Amino acid sequence: MCGIFAYLNYMTPKSRAEVLELLVNGLKRLEYRGYDSTGVAIDGPNSKDVVMIKSVGKVKVLEDAIAKTCTGKEFDEPITTHVGISHTRWATHGVPCEKNSHPQRSDFDNSFVVVHNGIITNYKDVKTYLETRGYEFESDTDTEVIAKLVHHLWKKHQGYSFRELVEQAIQQLEGAFAIALKSKYFPGECVASRRGSPLLVGIKTKTRLATDHIPILYGKVLPRSESTSEFLPMEQKEVEYFFASDASAVIEHTNRVIYLEDDDVAAVRDGGLSIHRLKKSTDDPHAREITTLKMEIQQIMKGNYDYFMLKEIFEQPESVVNTMRGRVRFDTNTIVLGGIKDYIPEIKRCRRLMLIGCGTSYHSAVATRQLLEELTELPVMIELASDFLDRNTPIFRDDVCFFISQSGETADTLMALRYCKQRGALIVGITNTVGSSICRESHCGVHINAGPEIGVASTKAYTSQFISLVMFGLVMSEDRLSLQQRRLEIIHGLSNLADQIRQVLKLDSKVQELAKDLYQHKSLLIMGRGYNFATCMEGALKVKELTYMHSEGIMAGELKHGPLALVDDSMPVLMIVLRDPVYVKCMNALQQVTSRKGCPIIICEEGDEETKAFCSRSLEIPRTVDCLQGILTVIPMQLLSYHIAVLRGCDVDCPRNLAKSVTVE
Repeated sequence: MCGIFAYLNYMTPKSRAEVLELLVNGLKRLEYRGYDSTGVAIDGPNSKDVVMIKSVGKVKVLEDAIAKTCTGKEFDEPITTHVGISHTRWATHGVPCEKNSHPQRSDFDNSFVVVHNGIITNYKDVKTYLETRGYEFESDTDTEVIAKLVHHLWKKHQGYSFRELVEQAIQQLEGAFAIALKSKYFPGECVASRRGSPLLVGIKTKTRLATDHIPILYGKVLPRSESTSEFLPMEQKEVEYFFASDASAVIEHTNRVIYLEDDDVAAVRDGGLSIHRLKKSTDDPHAREITTLKMEIQQIMKGNYDYFMLKEIFEQPESVVNTMRGRVRFDTNTIVLGGIKDYIPEIKRCRRLMLIGCGTSYHSAVATRQLLEELTELPVMIELASDFLDRNTPIFRDDVCFFISQSGETADTLMALRYCKQRGALIVGITNTVGSSICRESHCGVHINAGPEIGVASTKAYTSQFISLVMFGLVMSEDRLSLQQRRLEIIHGLSNLADQIRQVLKLDSKVQELAKDLYQHKSLLIMGRGYNFATCMEGALKVKELTYMHSEGIMAGELKHGPLALVDDSMPVLMIVLRDPVYVKCMNALQQVTSRKGCPIIICEEGDEETKAFCSRSLEIPRTVDCLQGILTVIPMQLLSYHIAVLRGCDVDCPRNLAKSVTVE
C-alpha cells in the first residue's frame, strides 16, 4: 500500500538538496509496496514557507520534477535543523492525479501538510463539518480532512503544542491510518501517529543512546527544556529521525528503530523524541523498546538480477534453510520451535486448528492442511480472512487460530486476529516481519526467516510459510509412536530440499521456452490434486498478478463437473502429475484432457516416461516425499509467470493495481 518516509535532522547540517535526495531514495525503497503517485514537502528558502512537489507515476517522475524546480544556491546551503516528509500513494479516494497526491495541505499557504496511509472512514462527516467552517477542499481524498482539521484546531487553540493538535484531531477520526505531519508554525518539529497501519521511527546518533527504552506518556506535555533529556544523554545533541512505513526505507541509515503501536503519537521537538498514547490501558507497557534490525542493505538490493522477484525465486535454496536453521536438528531428527514451545501442550488439547490468511498466505495453509490433519489428528479449518469476518464465524476458547501473513500487517488478517482474540482463542502468528502488528498481537508464533521480500508477488515467503507449517506438524506429532516413520521420512525430505530446489531452478531456460509458447494466449488452466492443488492455485495467482492473463487453478477431481468444457486444442493446460497417492486419479484427468484434443504441459518426476508419453512438453522435478512436493512444483510456476510477464512487457516487481502490504480492507 501507500508508503510514508519522513526525515528530521537536528543539529546535523544538511542542505535542502541533500534532504530531497534522501527523501527520494527513501521512496525508492518503498516502491515495491505499490503506488500510483508521489510527493514531497520540505522547508522553503524562507523558513516560513513549505515547498510541496507532487507528481503522478513513478518516483523517477518526481525526481525529475524536483531537479527542475529546486535549483539555486539556497538549496545547496546547509541547514542545521530541517523536516521533510514524502509519500507514495496507492489510490483509494480519488483517481491518481497531482491534486490527489500526498502530501495534502490545510490551506494555500501550506500551513500544515500531512502524508497518510490507510482510510478515514468518517471523512465525509469531518469534511462537512469543516466546510461549514469555511474550508474549501481541493482534492477528492479522505486525507485532506486531516490537515484541515489540525489547522482548524490550531486556530481555536493557539496555545496547544503541535503534538496536542494532532492528538485532538485523530481522536475525531475513524478508520485505519498512519500519518506524519509538518507545519510552518512548528519549524523543526514532526508528529506521527498510527492506528491499524504500520509506522516506525528510525533513530541515528553519533554516540550510543543512554537508554534502549522510550517512556510512554499519558496526557502529559513534555516541557521544552526536558524534551531532550527524556530521551538522549545530555551531551548528545546531533540526531536524525526517520519515520517510515517499512524498515527497508531506513536500514541504509540506521538499524535502530521503534515500532509504534496503535494510538501512539510520536513527536520530535528540539531534537528530543517523546511517545504519547491517547488512552491508557491495563496491559500497556511503560516504554517502547528500541529494536536493532538484523536486516542488511544488501538484502534489499537487486544485485545482478533484472528484477527483485527473480532474485527472490533464486534465493529459495537459502531461504528454506534459514527457515529451518536452529529448528530442524537433522542429527537427532527433532524439531524445536522456540516461539510456540511453551504453548504446545495447550495446542494439543484444542478443539480444532484454524489457518487464516489471504492470497499466497492462504495457499500455504491449503498446501499443508492435509499433512496437519494427518500429523495432529485434529480438525483443520482453512479460512480466507475477508470471508471469515463477513460470516461472523463462531470461535471458541479452545480453538487455536493461525494467522499467516508475509508482512504481518495485512488488514483483513489482522482484523480476523482481533476478532478471534476477543473470543478467547489462542493466537499463533506466522509472519516474516519482526515487530509487525500480527507478530506483536499474537500469543506466540513462528518467524519464517525468509529475509526481506521486495517483489509484490510473493515467492520465497510462500515456501518458507509452507515449511514453517510442516515443522509445526512435526512438533505436534513427536510423541506419536505410530507416526515416527512418517516423521523421519519428512525430516529426511527437508534435509534434501535446498539441493532439490537448486536442481529445479536449472529448469529456468526450459521454462523460458515454454513461456514463449504461452505469452500470447489469453488464458491458462493449471490442474492438479492432493498436495499439489495449492500449487495450482498459487501458480494461477502468480500468472494473474504478473502477466494480467486469466488463469485458473483447478482441482483435477472437479474436471468433469464443469471445467472440462473449456478444454480444446487451443486452450493452454498445465498439469501436475506426480507419483503420489493420487497419481492414478491425476492420470485419469490427464487422459480426459488429451482425449478432448488438449495438449497439456506436464510437471512430473524425473524419469517418469509413462507420464511423459501423454504429452510433448514436460518439466521434470526431483522426487521427494509427497507432502513436500508442493515446494518443488511451485517454483516452475513462479518462473513461468515471471518469464511470461517479461515477454508481455509487464512490470514484474510492481504489478498494476497491486500492493505488497495490503493495509486496508
